[in-house]
Amino acid sequence: MAGHGTIQRPSTMSPPTTPAGPEDSTGKNRDDFERPEFRLVCPFSIPSSPEAASLRIIRNLGHFALYYTHFVWIVLFITLIPQRKVSLVYLVIMTYVASLYLLLLRALPPYFHLLHKIIYKSMVLGLIAVATMIELIATEAGLHLVITLAATVPIVLIHAVLWVREDFCVEERTGGGGGGGGGELVPLVDESTAMV
Repeated sequence: MAGHGTIQRPSTMSPPTTPAGPEDSTGKNRDDFERPEFRLVCPFSIPSSPEAASLRIIRNLGHFALYYTHFVWIVLFITLIPQRKVSLVYLVIMTYVASLYLLLLRALPPYFHLLHKIIYKSMVLGLIAVATMIELIATEAGLHLVITLAATVPIVLIHAVLWVREDFCVEERTGGGGGGGGGELVPLVDESTAMV
């Protein structure tokens, strides 16, 4: 009863002694665990051939399409803010229409697969992009569109060429020459033997 309702403070006496090795919260010695090897990996490399560069562009455009589109959209949005308010409103409206289309397409039940085959998503999104470009040109923001595309498309293409997707690759294929240098990464699963 003497300790009921009171706050106990730690003693000011000497702290308890610790064992010789560093311990974690489980009480086991941290030196007993195997430490993984630390590897610094750069996700960028120069492709070994023009074919490898075109393959990287195709894969990365497919993989990062949403991010590339957002990058171009944000730059266009920022360039339209100071002078072209009406064009900015049209851009936002067409973005809303595209988002609504994608959400409705995803919300459809699976038995509407015929609709998915008739109306291709890429075709509709392409038509929305063309309609947005026509609206921007009609509201005298065509110069902003051209400047934005001239500034962002090279950045997107450089990223698409240099980015190596690590999730599909395990080792490097060395070039035919005897010198050092980076080779092209080999796919984790060879597609020719995977289709059995």
